[in-house]
Parts: sequence; C-alpha cells; structure tokens
Amino acid sequence: MSEADGRRTVLITGAARGLGRAMALGLADAGYVVAACDLLSSSAEMTTLVEQANPKRGVLHPVYCDVTDADNCRAAVDEVRARFGAIDILVNDAGIGMEVLTPHIHDNPFKFYEVDETFWRRVLDINLLGTFRMTKLIVPHQVNRGWGRIINVTTSLTTMLKAGFSPYGPSKAAIEAASAIWSKELAGTGVTVNVLIPGGPANTRMIPPDDMAARDRLVQPEAMVPPLLWLVSADADHVTGRRYQAKLWSPELSVQQAEKAAGANVAW
Repeated sequence: MSEADGRRTVLITGAARGLGRAMALGLADAGYVVAACDLLSSSAEMTTLVEQANPKRGVLHPVYCDVTDADNCRAAVDEVRARFGAIDILVNDAGIGMEVLTPHIHDNPFKFYEVDETFWRRVLDINLLGTFRMTKLIVPHQVNRGWGRIINVTTSLTTMLKAGFSPYGPSKAAIEAASAIWSKELAGTGVTVNVLIPGGPANTRMIPPDDMAARDRLVQPEAMVPPLLWLVSADADHVTGRRYQAKLWSPELSVQQAEKAAGANVAW
C-alpha cells in the first residue's frame, strides 16, 4: 500500500492508450494509487492521461518504461516502490499486435511463413517476456507481504488460434499458459494471478480503422473497468487461475452473477 495514505498501489503497463488507458483512469477514479507505465515516446498521451484523472479521487503518476529492457523495468519498479512504498497490484497490458504489419488484419492477413523472425522476436519480447519481466520483479515483494494481484491481459481463445494471427496469437497463448502455471505456484501465498480480456475485438489501435470502420460495434475499453475493480478488491481474495471477459460482465447483474457469466478457468 501507499505509505502516505494506506491506499493500494497499482502498476499498469501499456497505460498511454487503449485498454490500459481506460483501466488506469478507472482505477484512479476508484481511489487507487496508479503508476501508469508506457514508453517515453508516448509522453504526450501520458500527459493527457494525467490531466484527465481526478486528483480528488486517486493518484495517477506517470512512469516511463520499456518492457523489453530488463534494466528499464527494474528502474521503473524501483521508482514506484521508492515513491509509494509497495506495488500491490500489477496489470500487464503492454502489447503489440498484427496491425503493425497491415491495416487489414482480418481481410488480408499474412501467413506465418511470410512474417520474418525479427517481428516474431519483437512480439514475443513485448507481449510475453515483457509480462514475465515485470511480474518477476514484483511478485517476490508481494509474496513477502502476503498479498498481491497479477492481472494479465491476453485475448480471446479463438484469436490465439486464428489464421493470420502469428505471432500475436501464440504470444498471448503463452501468457495464458503462464498465468495458469503462476497461479498454481503462488497458491497459498496471498498473491493471485488472473486473466482479463475484452471478450471480442476492442476499440483500440490493434483494430485499425481500415479493418473495421464501425467502431461502435467493438468492445469499448471502458468495459474492462468493472471486472478489474472487482478483481483487485478484497472480495476477490480467493479468486486465482481464472479468466474474465469484460464484454460479458453486465452491470445489471449482481457481482456474483456477473462473475459467473464472465468467468472461466484460465487457459483451455
């Protein structure tokens, strides 16, 4: 918790835009201390993010971090711990998708053998190893304190297996498998590991306008906030090794009903 006021501290990667931005704002609005991490090249978006947060509710502090750089990750974690005392919750959202290769990810995708090894390495380095790097740095401190949350953003199981989505699909499938393993290895420590996904194509830059112009048909990033707030609450202390689809988390249902409708065991 933040040593200043006893509030839980969250570190969220990929916070400058998309799902990460919505989750960072939602957590800050709910009163959490949020360390919003993203690349230095996203400084303009980060400035806007901080300006949008309500300082009367929570804290939103920008931290610049490249998840592909182990030393940079350690520096970011050290900065947050020095400033706020601990990192209670980690949301691994930083990622890269197939939109980098083509704006027509569904209509004109690349076959796996048409994608060079450099891009495969880049995607795995950001999506999979970035998640591992940040989690490896933070979990030992959470275990020592007897409480913590790891929330990994993956993707729909169908997307993991979708033709034309290599290496994005395999990278997310690996995070899904890792989440299942980590939840078992951390059982009984007070640290939980869960997965949160939109539950369908989301209104982010990973779905380029050329690929889908009707943005209202996409899952809006703000849909991630209600299940996320439940996952980081004390009410979810017993929940680990689960995956939740934000699209299926209905505000019209009780929390118990929403959890049942949106949740399933992590992985396959």
